Amino acid sequence: MSRVALVTGASRGIGRGIAEALARAGYDVVVNYASNAEAAAKVVAEIEQAGQRGIAVQADISVTADRQRLVDATYDHFGRLDLLVNNAGVAPAVRADILDATEESFDRMIGVNLRGPYFLTQLVARRMIEQRSEAPPKIVTISSISAYTASVNRGDYCLAKAGLAMMTALFATRLAEHGINVYEIRPGVIDTDMTGPVRERYDQLISDGLTPIRRWGQPDDVARAVVAIATDLLPFSTGQVIDVDGGFHLRAL
Repeated sequence: MSRVALVTGASRGIGRGIAEALARAGYDVVVNYASNAEAAAKVVAEIEQAGQRGIAVQADISVTADRQRLVDATYDHFGRLDLLVNNAGVAPAVRADILDATEESFDRMIGVNLRGPYFLTQLVARRMIEQRSEAPPKIVTISSISAYTASVNRGDYCLAKAGLAMMTALFATRLAEHGINVYEIRPGVIDTDMTGPVRERYDQLISDGLTPIRRWGQPDDVARAVVAIATDLLPFSTGQVIDVDGGFHLRAL
């Protein structure tokens, strides 16, 4: 029997790369999306082309009822869940200096990027504990180098990502007794539509040595890290931070 993954925000970018890579690794995949049904359907088609089962489920993870519906749809369709990938996230509508940033933007960032994953993980963890499966379930959260990198023109985004780091530590500690390992993956500068508006700036920064590996990251770079976890290559690790950032985190003289 194929294992089952739920990937939030899987209709585009990093989430799409993860969903398709998991299908190639033998997982059936629930493709969560917020609004773009057409894009989600294309991801499901790719999953099926890889020989696995896929379904698309619309849900805004910042909404309590939507989170419940998403988890219910997963279990109703597949009867199990072996891997949760918290990937869904949004960027600030406006990159505003922290002296000018609004409460509306802050609430949106926290709601989608932190509160949503936190309570979705809570909901899923409860079901995983009850679930009987040969392979231990796993939870992966896609955060960002913004978890520790101060960007004063998007402070709300950084705070939400920093919160995800502690979320990983908390759930890793709590769920270890149940055999559920929890991981955080921190992407760096990844080539997606979210980074499109700042492409020229990052092109120059990368060229100037922002990262020791002087190229843009690709969604597949992140997906490979998720697949390593999903295929049981890190069984004696939990709460682990995996940097997929071209070496950005290194400090060198």
